[in-house]
Amino acid sequence: MSKTIDLPPPHLCHVGTLRKAARRLSMLYDAVVAPCGLKMPQVGILMAVGRAGAPTMGELAATMVLDRSALTENLKPLVRKGLLEVRVCAHDKRIRRVALTEAGAEKLAECLPRWAEAQLRFEAVFGEEEATHLRADLGQIASPDFVGAFDRPAG
Repeated sequence: MSKTIDLPPPHLCHVGTLRKAARRLSMLYDAVVAPCGLKMPQVGILMAVGRAGAPTMGELAATMVLDRSALTENLKPLVRKGLLEVRVCAHDKRIRRVALTEAGAEKLAECLPRWAEAQLRFEAVFGEEEATHLRADLGQIASPDFVGAFDRPAG
């Protein structure tokens, strides 16, 4: 006989609810950017690299809140497609920098109008002001300050 466990309702779990919402939103955005031949996580990487210029692997991982091994796996298909290049830093051979290739910059330029369309659709459904607040709240959760506060015992 198995023991009965009194579980809280699923809607009370912050991380579970957030992950479901993130998966749903990713599916919706993926459908909008699909004609570009990429999924949103790949577009997000191209955008992060494009914003930073030629970040180190560590800088890019920190920006995207990914561990380096996950980042490496996510970069591989983009490198194979010729959209990104990972090169050794001229000043320190231990450091790798990630950069958009010319084809990567072109692909990013192709994807941006579709990403903007997905943004507009989201705001049309969710509300522009609500979307602004949501980004601020999620940015706070993703921040190092939140990690420090979370690591302290509650109460």
